[in-house]
Amino acid sequence: MKTTIVEVKNYVGQEVTIGAWLANKRSSGKIAFLQLRDGSGFIQGVVVKNEVPEEVFQLAKSLTQESSLYVTGIVREDERSPFGYELSVTKLELIHEAHDYPITPKEHGTEFLMDHRHLWLRSKRQHANMKIRNEIIRATYEFFNKEGFIKIDPPILTGSAPEGTTELFHTKYFDEDAYLSQSGQLYMEAAAMAFGKVFSFGPTFRAEKSKTRRHLIEFWMIEPEMAFYEFEDNLKVQEDYVSYVVQSVLKNCSLELKILNRDTTKLEKVQAPFPRITYDDAIKFLHEQGFDDIKWGDDFGSPHETAIANSFDKPVFITHYPKAIKPFYMQPDPTRDDVVLCADLIAPEGYGEIIGGSERIHDYDLLKQELERHQLSLETYSWYLDLRKYGSVPHSGFGLGLERTVAWIAGCEHVRETIPFPRLLNRLYP
Repeated sequence: MKTTIVEVKNYVGQEVTIGAWLANKRSSGKIAFLQLRDGSGFIQGVVVKNEVPEEVFQLAKSLTQESSLYVTGIVREDERSPFGYELSVTKLELIHEAHDYPITPKEHGTEFLMDHRHLWLRSKRQHANMKIRNEIIRATYEFFNKEGFIKIDPPILTGSAPEGTTELFHTKYFDEDAYLSQSGQLYMEAAAMAFGKVFSFGPTFRAEKSKTRRHLIEFWMIEPEMAFYEFEDNLKVQEDYVSYVVQSVLKNCSLELKILNRDTTKLEKVQAPFPRITYDDAIKFLHEQGFDDIKWGDDFGSPHETAIANSFDKPVFITHYPKAIKPFYMQPDPTRDDVVLCADLIAPEGYGEIIGGSERIHDYDLLKQELERHQLSLETYSWYLDLRKYGSVPHSGFGLGLERTVAWIAGCEHVRETIPFPRLLNRLYP
């Protein structure tokens, strides 16, 4: 019976064959322990000298790291194994013998590992990170489909920018200027006027010359947009969605979280509703904490966000930021013109902002005024203004950064480990 490692639980006491790679091994005179992986998981294969033909035992002892093989054996339950099962090997068939695999079980520097990212992905921790990433994606589709959203795919090449062009990658689109998308939001607003509740999930790009552990040049965003949803409705969707994703990872990736030594007690607390603090109160709080450098009207940096998040045991919304530091499309607070109906969701444990969202301006004249104030071309944004001419309604949306969310849930120190092939300021290889 040919199967995969993740499926061996269905074949306890039976003989199965698995196509695998040798991740590591150790052997004594009469027994060899093979650490095997097949992409679905990791399992130990035990080869006992007096239970197999001599050539099988000799092959087991001579196998090199990352050689590929077919392994046949009896599935046994094993309480000592994190996975819960092991394989009593009866037969080995070598497919390809690997030589001088560069990533050995010793310590390697980060740059070396990043240069070998195409191989580093095979390691147990990176495998766990990618499985958690995949679960977040799966749960995302499940949540939004369950809530009646339709997935819409905005373009990656755009002729304009939702938040200005200073941090965009410029390219030529035949004889026109074009940019790699930094957000699908404006297009999602158009889609929301056609379908009510929509979401996108795709790559976005920021030409931001930052080297912090929270930044990537290319990253993935989940961007829902909702017609007839006002500010409070928007926050409710965000906290329900994040709670759903975290609980899904806890339920379906317990082994991966264990491999990463993640403290799950903190994740178990992530249940809606989430606490909120206004920008005004956040400034007061930071002053009380000794952050004398921050003043009203400044945007928050990582140390400020971390200090605020550390006073809560769940993600926290910071709401009502100053209008002057936010994009042109955000709806002003009806009670005061200097702040907008927006919120950033800050993850606990120092992982920073994972969501930015707002109610959008739905009044034609006000949006036109804001475009002019930001010195943006009315001609370029004429299609966006059209959305306010033909049946405009209050609407809201948000964007969640996938990699920052993976980093937080998985407990990764740096976002470079949360995407298969990271693009960083100094890295376009492999």
